[in-house]
Amino acid sequence: MNIIPYRCPGAVKDIARRLAHNGRKAFVVGGSLRDHLLGRDADSDIDMASDASPEEILRLFPRVVPTGIKHGTVTILVPGMSIEMTTFRAERSYKDGRRPESVEYLGDIESDLARRDFTMNAMAFDPLNGDFIDPFDGRGDIARKLIRSVGDPYERFSEDGLRPMRAVRFAAQLGFSIEEATFDCIPRTIETFKKVSMERLRDELGKILLSDRPSWGLSLLERTGLLKLLLPELSAGRGCRQKGDHSFDVLDHLYYSVDAAPKILAIRLAALFHDVGKPEAMVETEEGERHFHRHETISASMASRAMKRLKYPNDLIDEVAHLIGHHMFNYSDEWSDAALRRFVASVGRENLESLFMLRCADTAGTKRTAPDPRNLDPLRRRIEKLLAQDSALGLKDLKINGNDLAEAGIPRGPVMGKILAELLETVLDDPAQNERETLLRIAGGIKGKYGIED
Repeated sequence: MNIIPYRCPGAVKDIARRLAHNGRKAFVVGGSLRDHLLGRDADSDIDMASDASPEEILRLFPRVVPTGIKHGTVTILVPGMSIEMTTFRAERSYKDGRRPESVEYLGDIESDLARRDFTMNAMAFDPLNGDFIDPFDGRGDIARKLIRSVGDPYERFSEDGLRPMRAVRFAAQLGFSIEEATFDCIPRTIETFKKVSMERLRDELGKILLSDRPSWGLSLLERTGLLKLLLPELSAGRGCRQKGDHSFDVLDHLYYSVDAAPKILAIRLAALFHDVGKPEAMVETEEGERHFHRHETISASMASRAMKRLKYPNDLIDEVAHLIGHHMFNYSDEWSDAALRRFVASVGRENLESLFMLRCADTAGTKRTAPDPRNLDPLRRRIEKLLAQDSALGLKDLKINGNDLAEAGIPRGPVMGKILAELLETVLDDPAQNERETLLRIAGGIKGKYGIED
């Protein structure tokens, strides 16, 4: 394999020189070397390893953050970059399945590389003399498009339960396969995987979902047994056949829908979960036909529960559930203007584009075709025309508000909310009614049914 010339940033060479002047060595390690060999842009944050102790690094450089000093790691800050520097080390006793209880500082780079997870991450480069150190043939595995454990995969995965998820994530991001012995050890180390925090697993899942072909990573998670632990809600979709134009069962349809969605986390999560409720909603007739009435409501609820378990932020959970809950719209040219206004009001104009992207992904995932937004063009054109009319499509668009109703003798609280909702329905039916005096008159006429006397 030919090595692409590695051009170290000047700041990296400066760090190595200063350490060399003090009798220490420093190497570039980790993801920047891997990405360099792949011909990808390396991160602005570069990892280095040295035989200098963290205390020496703190003494030699003016701006150093003790980010992980307990485990031998500090971060050197230079203009435009932050360089993580870790002392050569071996790691001892991973009782929590994630972090070593203690580290032992070592004197050579080869021993330090031996503790790393995968061969493609266990290479080093000397920025001063240009030596490329690759004791585990990481370059060869990159050429073979292979994720392979450094040393015994059972030991590596038993040390750190996140490593199996990282193996799958790298495979998804790079389009690599996982070497057979490495792959076979993932199910055998499930108990260590179970110790990892949901936040760390969530972050790895997000990287899988935002990869070029997330279906590959999701299928690897399924084959290793990790998916059933991480997202058990999806399991019932395997073998759940669908009707009509669908070429795949529910689970494969979800995988391919994620592939077709744009690289936006909310859209890809919505694609992953949009039909997850179909097995629960399924009703089979005596003739063998399957129906999935209101599966979108069940799917939205299941997505919310799964995302809460994975510690996603509430606003993202709400956005994903909202998109899933509305993804089954069935537009036709026969929709009245009032029906169109109600659709936009229900979805929210700020969510329309996301919903259309989800619909395109859903359609593409039916037969694993390329997403084609043209089917939505008639609906888009009508909505554009509607929005140009400055129609009232939400409570904030009404020509009155809570203060107006309060002045008219309607108390604040749930009843006021119900009256405002009725006023919006009136305006959605007939936009001409959206005038302050008209709405106050209508409110005065309906407040009696809520027990409000004049």
